[in-house]
Amino acid sequence: MAYTKSLQALIDEFAKLPGIGPKSAQRIAFHLLKVDQSHSDRLSQAITTAKALSRWCSRCFNLAEDDLCLICSAPDRDQHVICVVEEAKDVVAIERTREFKGLYHVLQGALNPIEGVGPEQIRVKELISRLSVSDVTEVIICTNPNIEGETTSMYLAKLITPVGIKVSRIASGLPVGGDLEYADELTLGRALEGRRFL
Repeated sequence: MAYTKSLQALIDEFAKLPGIGPKSAQRIAFHLLKVDQSHSDRLSQAITTAKALSRWCSRCFNLAEDDLCLICSAPDRDQHVICVVEEAKDVVAIERTREFKGLYHVLQGALNPIEGVGPEQIRVKELISRLSVSDVTEVIICTNPNIEGETTSMYLAKLITPVGIKVSRIASGLPVGGDLEYADELTLGRALEGRRFL
């Protein structure tokens, strides 16, 4: 059975979203056709408003609606520690822990020479410039624990360490509740390296 042109166009647009396959796109499209018109109008307006008002923070490159994001403009954040992440969504993940009270720097990507992503394509220059005019004493690198994230982490450490700023990397290893027998060698090795004294 073929869909109408308008329905097929809607399904195709949803299928372009990350993590949405053809079946999910179809379910979302049919759901929107079934719900009250006001619901789909609110969704449409929310998308339009978010696109119109969202910009990059001029200091850390997190998402913002003003020149500075909510974190950079908060007076109670520790100005001496910067957590470097790959994407703005990583800021949200770290903030949910309620453990970090410093500032952020969003690289908007990770080094990936195979894909042609070098330091010029991400916000490395802005980070180094920011460190040169601030009282930062520690940079915590929170890039993803994959090849690109590790490459980015090592590159940043080589740039920042000579300046006299302490550079640390988040520990990676076993999840809480995980069993040792099911852990792969790399994960278990990292858990041992990232151990802390009790």
